[in-house]
Amino acid sequence: MSEQSRRAQKKALTHAHVRETAQRLFAERGFDTVTIADVAAAADVAVQTVFNHFATKDELYWSDRTPWVEAPSAAVRERPAGVPALTALREHLVASVTDYVTSLATVEGRRMVTTLAGSPALQAAERELHFEAEGRLRAALLAAWTGPDAERPAPADPRATAGLVAATWLATTRVLVTEPRDPMPAPEDVAAQAAATRALAERLLRRYETDLTTHVVRAAGAEALRAS
Repeated sequence: MSEQSRRAQKKALTHAHVRETAQRLFAERGFDTVTIADVAAAADVAVQTVFNHFATKDELYWSDRTPWVEAPSAAVRERPAGVPALTALREHLVASVTDYVTSLATVEGRRMVTTLAGSPALQAAERELHFEAEGRLRAALLAAWTGPDAERPAPADPRATAGLVAATWLATTRVLVTEPRDPMPAPEDVAAQAAATRALAERLLRRYETDLTTHVVRAAGAEALRAS
């Protein structure tokens, strides 16, 4: 291993160690009461080392915990050829909510929820992240339904439809993942909760998809008749 590789490996290990230490302390003592100095002492590193890896305390909490912000839009953008955007989105969101609820049986999942429940500041940050995810998904859906490579048939008003789908579908999944957190189920009950959540997510999102697809197809058919 080269010297550069060793340095990179050491940096990655330090990054992970500081993150894991901070997230453990947040769960044990509460996010608002733990300081960066506390994290540095518990991790046995200098305060500056913590700041070298994480600019803020919020960043320490959210590190490696927000793939869901980009993932819905990525599911639409990176869908296989021939797969409708709504189908790709539905399949992703059903799997995502199931995985999230399942994570409540793990130490990491429970730590995250415990810390979040005790911090209004983190709860506000989570709402902002949901809003960011919605904006990214709206843009991905609009791109899927417009331009020379747009899927057909596409909504007659793709901009409004993209906004409505992003808002309503993500609001639905947000409720599905936040409701099981309060109260958090016992670890042995999580599997049943995850199965119930998956079934409800599949039923709701499939209904949304079917209703919108039917409307789009009918509108496209009517437009074709008028043009003939």
